[in-house]
Amino acid sequence: MTYILGIESSCDETAAAVVIDGKTIASNVIASQIDLHARYGGVFPEMASRAHVEAIGAVADQALADAGITVNKLDAIAVTRGPGLVGTLLVGINYAKGLALAAGVPLVGINHLEGHVYSLWLTQPFREVEFPVLVLIVSGGHTELLLMKDHGDYERLGSTLDDAAGEAFDKVGRLLNLPFPGGPHIEQAAQMGNAAAYDFPRALRDRSLNFSFSGLKTAVMREVTVPPSAEARRQRGAEKKSQLRADVSVNDVAASFQEALVEILVEKTARAAELHNVTEIFLSGGVSANQRLRHLMRKQTNLNVRYPPLNLCTDNAAMIAAAAYYRYRDELQAGTLATDYSMDVLPMWPLTAESQPSTG
Repeated sequence: MTYILGIESSCDETAAAVVIDGKTIASNVIASQIDLHARYGGVFPEMASRAHVEAIGAVADQALADAGITVNKLDAIAVTRGPGLVGTLLVGINYAKGLALAAGVPLVGINHLEGHVYSLWLTQPFREVEFPVLVLIVSGGHTELLLMKDHGDYERLGSTLDDAAGEAFDKVGRLLNLPFPGGPHIEQAAQMGNAAAYDFPRALRDRSLNFSFSGLKTAVMREVTVPPSAEARRQRGAEKKSQLRADVSVNDVAASFQEALVEILVEKTARAAELHNVTEIFLSGGVSANQRLRHLMRKQTNLNVRYPPLNLCTDNAAMIAAAAYYRYRDELQAGTLATDYSMDVLPMWPLTAESQPSTG
């Protein structure tokens, strides 16, 4: 059996996990920072980095303890190298370097997006994958359509030109005075709303496979808020933000917004699946937890649709360890396994076949 410790610190979750043979979770520990950032309505990067520093040692120790192993039993250590926030990534990668050096095991740098893809390999019971598959990654920072031809072999078909889907959820959530993160609270409000109450735009409804959600957010803002008066803007210390109109139904806005966003995700994904003759559709990332997205995706395509269990949709380290297993296995077999302790973070790292380096 191959034991890999994964470490994830790309944004606001300090996470460590032990995964066996790329499919079985032996432990999965997450220290969330949601409460820390909720007051700001989004992630405060400097505070996130400090919180990672405080938590990472205890989280990694707990992951090893929960798995019932010591660091000396590990075959490799995997860490998120990017994309993500520079400061938070540095915390994870420097801790992983020290641990790998002390334990004398290989260090595998993993793309955070690839981790989301491999959250699908952690579903139980696992069914083998027949390539090629289409992957839709939808999270707070990313919205991408990928053609996955084999392990480690990706072609990007489309991505957002501005806001990510999860980012749009968060911004609209702030407009509606809903708690952070916006996604789950908008979904909850939408269950009691009328999705046809507002006709919000579906941008880039063309033959391209790219997305755009900035205009949708702006349309919601114009529909539901009233800007501060000129007099209020002149007053010292006055609230200068747009205010939610008193006659607005938050539930109806949430339902209409969610429907507009989800419809475009499904339309583009279904079109890509048809164009590239894939065997299955994979959903991953935080927004893949959205039940309306899951329902419409199953309804609009004849293909099997896979998505992770809810606890693996958001950032976690089990997915990082799972992704690392296949790179570790292939390089071990090829005799090319090596560790470069000079590896640095890659905050803007795309996920394509040609952009993925070897281990280390």
